Amino acid sequence: PCALAALVALSFSGAIGLTFLMLGCALEYYGVYWPLFVLLFYFICPIPHFIAKRVSEDSEAASSACRELAYFFTTGIVVSAFGFPIILARVEAIKWGACGLVLAGNAVIFLTILGFFLVFGRGDDFSWEQW
Repeated sequence: PCALAALVALSFSGAIGLTFLMLGCALEYYGVYWPLFVLLFYFICPIPHFIAKRVSEDSEAASSACRELAYFFTTGIVVSAFGFPIILARVEAIKWGACGLVLAGNAVIFLTILGFFLVFGRGDDFSWEQW
């Protein structure tokens, strides 16, 4: 029941974040779809974590070099996702209003991804691996 409520809340917040992204692209005043490339960052963001979890599954150490490297790459991906629309707005490929909507969508989506890992990545009897 609690996990189901968390899944519904995460789905709702993901939909809100994608709505911000789509508004930044599809509103008639903005009308440019360059910000949709941010979707690539959403998809590759969890990959370093999955790789580090698979590689360092054997060691139960509090910290490992592989996990720290995964945090570093994930941070680079997240910062790049926030920097991309700002660069597009600076070179006037998109308007600053669209940039703001995309940045708001980024914040919501990355918080949703973080929430997903916090709720379903604990490794107890109910985890994200069941989905």
